[in-house]
Amino acid sequence: MATASSWFFFHVFLLLFFSSTGQTTWSSDQDSYVSRESFSFEGDVAWIVQVSDLHISSYYPDRGEDLRKLLAPALRVIRPSLVLITGDLTDAKNKERTATRQDEYEWIQYKKVMNSVIKESDLDERAFFDIRGNHDKYGVPFVRSELDFFSKYSISSQLGRLGTIQSISLMGSNWKYLFLGLDDSMTIGLRGPSNLFGHPTDWRIETVDSELDIWDHQTDARVTKIVFGHFPMSFIASSNNGNRYENIFAKRSVAAYLCGHLHAKLSNQLWRLHTVDSASAFLRHEKLDEFWEWEVGDWKESRLMRILSIDGGEVSFVDIKLGVGSTEGIQTTILITYPTDSRNMNKINSQSKNFRKDISALVFSEKSVLNVTAKILDASRGFTLVEELPLHASGSTHHVPLFRTEWNTSNYKDASGTRFWLQVEVVDIHGMLTSTAPRPFSVDSKLAPLSKTWMAHLIFHIRWEKLFVLLLWSNISFLILLLSLPKLLNHFMERNTLYQRWAMSVSICLPFGQKRIFFWPLWFLIEGSRDRRLWWAMVLYLLYLLKFTWFWGHATSENDAVASMSLRGWTVEVSNYLVQDRIGNPDIMTVILPFMYIILTPLFLLIYCLCAERSAFYLHASKKLCESKEPVPLKMELEPNLQPLDAPLDSSRSMKTSNCKICRGWTRTGILVLCFVFSYLHFRICSVLMGAYGIGILFLSPAVSWIPPLLLVAAVYSTQSQVHVSHVKL
Repeated sequence: MATASSWFFFHVFLLLFFSSTGQTTWSSDQDSYVSRESFSFEGDVAWIVQVSDLHISSYYPDRGEDLRKLLAPALRVIRPSLVLITGDLTDAKNKERTATRQDEYEWIQYKKVMNSVIKESDLDERAFFDIRGNHDKYGVPFVRSELDFFSKYSISSQLGRLGTIQSISLMGSNWKYLFLGLDDSMTIGLRGPSNLFGHPTDWRIETVDSELDIWDHQTDARVTKIVFGHFPMSFIASSNNGNRYENIFAKRSVAAYLCGHLHAKLSNQLWRLHTVDSASAFLRHEKLDEFWEWEVGDWKESRLMRILSIDGGEVSFVDIKLGVGSTEGIQTTILITYPTDSRNMNKINSQSKNFRKDISALVFSEKSVLNVTAKILDASRGFTLVEELPLHASGSTHHVPLFRTEWNTSNYKDASGTRFWLQVEVVDIHGMLTSTAPRPFSVDSKLAPLSKTWMAHLIFHIRWEKLFVLLLWSNISFLILLLSLPKLLNHFMERNTLYQRWAMSVSICLPFGQKRIFFWPLWFLIEGSRDRRLWWAMVLYLLYLLKFTWFWGHATSENDAVASMSLRGWTVEVSNYLVQDRIGNPDIMTVILPFMYIILTPLFLLIYCLCAERSAFYLHASKKLCESKEPVPLKMELEPNLQPLDAPLDSSRSMKTSNCKICRGWTRTGILVLCFVFSYLHFRICSVLMGAYGIGILFLSPAVSWIPPLLLVAAVYSTQSQVHVSHVKL
């Protein structure tokens, strides 16, 4: 029966939950400056190479060896202006992959391999740029600490580029191409799995805005801007003041944002067009503020490399899987620079409607090229050949493998961006034919629809920072309703002493039908919450998880002080005089959501099931007595699940629980099986947390390790009914 204390609890619960506690998050940029460099190139066509997620590992030496054997010969043929290595340079995991930690040997291996790549590719060392990923910050307490091996062994550190922003200018004849590199790894490097997101600071976002704005005022040449980083936008958290990059990139006309992090297992085409409706565009009834986001697959398992070109401001790229068809180097590779693919073309430079009248392509080959041919296909007529055009060498030197031809673009105007397709074929001096996959184009800057899988949409097109809040609050709201609603219903029903009689009449007298369908869920909730001790235990446990520490462990390195994690994030001792609170949010979702959805919610439901099953047993026993026309026990009628009578029974006037095979047989057995499954899942989650943050979590963290199984054992024990049901005449 609900009492005044129940209502008092909910008032206290709301006050405690919505009150704010703890310190505000402290953050800083230890390397708050911009590293700037400038390079020149011939003409206005530049191309760069991007690789990501190398994951050089002590236990998988083939990754580093393949980097030397495959990437160096490829770079020697391609000869890019820049080589961008966008994060996760080392793996930073133990052999069992249960713990994350920095391994100096991996960084020494990375340095040796990259030195070999630079030497064998015959490229300038200054053309190589590497940035941190989340793996490169696992367990690093702060920048320049003894575990910050990036500051010691990376290419950027060797060249003095330790700022969190790298500004690179490519200066052509009529165009300037700006590449802006962002290191958004955590200021304090938490160990995995609580290190998944990029964390830009307000200073960094403001500096990026200023850096991009400077180039908007350049009058001596036209500018195209490219930004690169490790984390996709969906995995970048907002700054302390709620600022984000999307508005900055769109407002400053960034052509594309290049990233890694997600690997090629999810999708080979993680492309997204970000469109931001600014106030000025709204007034002009235009939608001009947009930029592309392109994620490249990983080197770790896929051995992928991306070649990206900028031809007069038009950005194109092609992905190459190295090691396919040859042991070293690359096969003949073709990158069409214009017209661009209508599925991912950059429209920023096409707003003037002054369309170029050429077809251009870069051809990278170790062998001499005999001829290059462009084919125009019409998809509306079964991809029939419409026109065939020869392309001629345009570069004045061997280092500019550019082929071009003039054509009549007016013949290919169309309302859609998918009717006409372009394919380029190359024949080398040995007669080997290489061709590109046909791709759609549009001389009217019409975007073709971009197909994507539901997994790609979920991972790449949804901001996980917001999704975490939604999933967390949905679960918390469900648990609050699960605890409060039955008590509220029970309060009104028991207040009028009608519930037990109503339950008996409905369950015994009514045939199975619509009324019973509505009756059983309601009955399950009410009966599941009627054990006051278990109900209060669940309430207090939920309240503790919402407001207090979940567990303690080594949040950074194994030798650092033990830190605490709560629903608000980690509280880490940075030094003897400084404690940083609420870091690693929303990274903690990898711990919070599995525990809430796999452990806490099933635990409460299992306790309800056990309590409801016990009540069902007594209800079934009462039904048997009614069918035998015997008077129903008074105490069973009023409190069937809490106060069974245990007086001695006469053999002729007793009922054994074995007669109730449904309630005390298969049903309870099934629930107990679910309890064992729950125990196994709980053990697995605790094992993962112990591997990640230390075995001491088992003893220091009762909220996570001890309370769930203890609550379940208490529920199983307290819901065991007695063997006999007393028969008392009214």
